[in-house]
Amino acid sequence: MSSSLANPAWFAQAAGAPSPSAVVTDAEGLEAGMTELPNGAPAYFARPQNGAELPIILIAQEIFGLHEHIRDVVRRFAKLGFIAIAPDFLIRYGDPQKAPDIEAIRAIVAKVPDSETMATFDEALAFAASKGGDAKRAAISGFCWGGRIAWLYAAHNPMLLACIPWYGRLDGPHTPAQPRWPIDVAAEIKTPTLGLYGGADPSIPADVIEAMRERLKRAHAPAEIIVYDGAPHAFFADYRESYRADAAKDAWSRALAFLRATGLK
Repeated sequence: MSSSLANPAWFAQAAGAPSPSAVVTDAEGLEAGMTELPNGAPAYFARPQNGAELPIILIAQEIFGLHEHIRDVVRRFAKLGFIAIAPDFLIRYGDPQKAPDIEAIRAIVAKVPDSETMATFDEALAFAASKGGDAKRAAISGFCWGGRIAWLYAAHNPMLLACIPWYGRLDGPHTPAQPRWPIDVAAEIKTPTLGLYGGADPSIPADVIEAMRERLKRAHAPAEIIVYDGAPHAFFADYRESYRADAAKDAWSRALAFLRATGLK
């Protein structure tokens, strides 16, 4: 993993020009590329060129879509010995990478049924298993909107060994397409979960985090939420002004240690 100048064309327009801090991870030693899942969703995957029965990690993208930051995260995990896959569960409702602003992206995201997204991740897991992954050693991690999806998928698939949501909203508008939020499924979480959140994130207030913690505690769910004081939303997004190197480095280390503790690394 190394820092270099990133190509602005590879990133979502609404996210702005990539920062010089954007991490660029090459594909040397990896098999990496696009595939199409049975339901038509495209997905980006990467795996070591050699090895079998690899641990699997599903990556749930930000609202900005399957752009270069998420693909880079996929390659980072592949460099660590995982088969990693990020299905694009938004693209059939619009292209967030080409959307002019955040409101246009939110309009796309609001159309996407959670039930369809859960099925897409089921297919991504099956694809990873077909590429030499061990479906019995699988995890999910998600960022921003994908952090919300990570919580929901952990409730949907309790066979996962680990779940790592990064600053995913815990509560919000309940709609026919998106009827439940992480706070609604807290009692259903059976998968060991590590939530990584920013203390200066206005979209996820401290009282909502505390309410989530309380519901998890009452349910004896194997979940912990770490809050980084002063860190904003998207503090791990190294290509954006929101990036906070110290918090991101600590959270990444915690995430990898958590995966090791659950038998995934």
